[in-house]
Amino acid sequence: MKSTTVIAIILIVIGVMAFGYQGITYTTREKVVDIGPLQMTAKKTRTIPLPPIVGAIALLSGVALIGISRKKNG
Repeated sequence: MKSTTVIAIILIVIGVMAFGYQGITYTTREKVVDIGPLQMTAKKTRTIPLPPIVGAIALLSGVALIGISRKKNG
């Protein structure tokens, strides 16, 4: 499999996932209290939003790369 095809497949998968999830959510731990031996942490959930245009661009780019690679080979 050529590298162009692999990159195209990765872009298509990213595009579909961006449409499905519409954001990346992750959890961090932050210190709330740090007084000598007493330490308290809190989990905070944060989300990085992915606009639908990012998914559309990735999906269309992947499809275009597959089309270009097929034209060159065939």
